Amino acid sequence: MAHCTNCSAPLPQDSIRCDYCGSRNDTDLKDVHYYTTHEIESERICPRCSIRLRTIDLNIHGRFLIERCDECLGLFFDPNELEALLEATVSNAFTINRNQLDSINSTMRAGDYAVSYIKCPICSKIMNRVNFGAKSGVIVDRCKDHGVWLDGGELRHLFEWMKAGGKLLQQEREEQRKQIEEREQEREKRKLQSQSAPGGGYPDDSSFGLFGGTLRAADPDLFDMVTKAVRFFTK
Repeated sequence: MAHCTNCSAPLPQDSIRCDYCGSRNDTDLKDVHYYTTHEIESERICPRCSIRLRTIDLNIHGRFLIERCDECLGLFFDPNELEALLEATVSNAFTINRNQLDSINSTMRAGDYAVSYIKCPICSKIMNRVNFGAKSGVIVDRCKDHGVWLDGGELRHLFEWMKAGGKLLQQEREEQRKQIEEREQEREKRKLQSQSAPGGGYPDDSSFGLFGGTLRAADPDLFDMVTKAVRFFTK
């Protein structure tokens, strides 16, 4: 459990504000061993506090620049930077701990801000609210052109999500979705082939049931013989 750097009281789950002394705590970057703050303010504007953000160099594999608000400690990442930071910081997640994923989300408290749509720090357009990954519990604000905004405390939560195998779960679900799409595409392909066959075929390759079984249009000899017999006895 994290503790307030000012009064040492335990911090609430997924919050950077101490309930006892009201101090804000920079918990998000505690897993980043070394970073420097550029003194020159960025031209980008904090969507929460309406002040200029400050550039932070995380020094991960060389220069790794992101923006942070000195007031609310929110973070802004250019496209793909958040994913790169999570990968670089959490490298020992090899299994999916579903119980831990459920636990970190069940104890997640409501954020410090009411649900609202905020502006992109670069273009000032309203950003979309999207869930970051499977069962992460974190709703990020994303500008499709310029990047992602995280409120203070949300990056720490995503670190815990990664450690519990959250990204592996996301990849697993994406693979399952891909397999379902491929099966559906194959089914549609067979359906079109059946409809374009001589005689027009049937709506799908399991054309109709016969005495409790299924006669497939893909079995042309048997199919032709049985259909002729049906027509003969129904004249």
